[in-house]
Amino acid sequence: MDLDVFEQWGRGAGTFLAQVDWLQMLAALLVVIAVRAALGKGLELVGHRMERVAQRSSNRYDDLIADMLSATRPGMLTLFALLVGLNMLDFGARWDERLGQLWFIALALQAGLWGQRLIRGSLRLYGERHAPAGASTTLLSWALRTLLWSVLGLAVFSNLGIDITAFVASLGIGGIAVALAAQNILGDLFASLSIAVDKPFEVGDSISVGAVSGTVERVGLKTTRIRSINGEQIVMSNTDLLRQTVSNFKRQQTRRIAFGFGLTYDATPEQLAEVPQRLRRLIEADPQLEFRRAHFKSFGESSLDFEVVYIVRDPSYDVYMDRQQALNLALMKELAAMGLQFAFPSRTVYTVAGMAPT
Repeated sequence: MDLDVFEQWGRGAGTFLAQVDWLQMLAALLVVIAVRAALGKGLELVGHRMERVAQRSSNRYDDLIADMLSATRPGMLTLFALLVGLNMLDFGARWDERLGQLWFIALALQAGLWGQRLIRGSLRLYGERHAPAGASTTLLSWALRTLLWSVLGLAVFSNLGIDITAFVASLGIGGIAVALAAQNILGDLFASLSIAVDKPFEVGDSISVGAVSGTVERVGLKTTRIRSINGEQIVMSNTDLLRQTVSNFKRQQTRRIAFGFGLTYDATPEQLAEVPQRLRRLIEADPQLEFRRAHFKSFGESSLDFEVVYIVRDPSYDVYMDRQQALNLALMKELAAMGLQFAFPSRTVYTVAGMAPT
């Protein structure tokens, strides 16, 4: 029986060799060599051209395109050249269909390599402009690459004639089940991605969230760690953190200050009218302060109330406290020179002679 098998294979091979057009095969081989050399040389010229353009230009997108082209594999160029040569041979309609599918697979594979390099380069460029790459950027890169290869894989299966409708439906149902089971974890992951993309704060920023104030030490996939003013480390869920209003003090350029004080009721109208002018001169004499307004605001129960608003040109809290202290001391001297006194809570009781106490 083994001899019969070998005889059948021998007869089949002889029939194939007898039907082969060797001249056509030689022409196809020469075409493969020429196309491979042309593709390699063309890619090399385009790559050098893009590198020269990138060196002369400050636009980083040129670097991104050059990096993406460098993902073209020599093996893929050889495969493209081989497919061109095979198209010159007549293998019948069935093989023509198979060659078309091979073309699609090869192009999809090379497109995936380009897309993967484009994703990596884009995220690196974004990190250079906004913040260093971290865990959130790594997660985003992984998610985008997974999506890219999933779409290309489904496209290849569809081109091969495989019905992907049930597969896509099962993926959707499975994705919903996983999302429901891990919605808290996924919520924190997406919140981490939101922090990485939107940048409401970065590591080193001084922020205030609800009752928590401190410096951001680390932004993780699930939690953010904040070093509070008192010194302890506070760990907050990313989802809970973004649900609240975040005050970022590091991005504060100036500090608006409003404060008030009260004078006793024995002050005259002329003295009260002079107080805002004195305050204006005191604030404008300090180069770190900018005067906004000062007014005799209201009649209090035991004081004549003033309100003062000014801007500290330095956002530092320590600078604000130093300037406020200096302003308070200067204000005390000015009011003392005017013969005015600060009011304090007090009550005056008037009694009428001859009335018996009740």
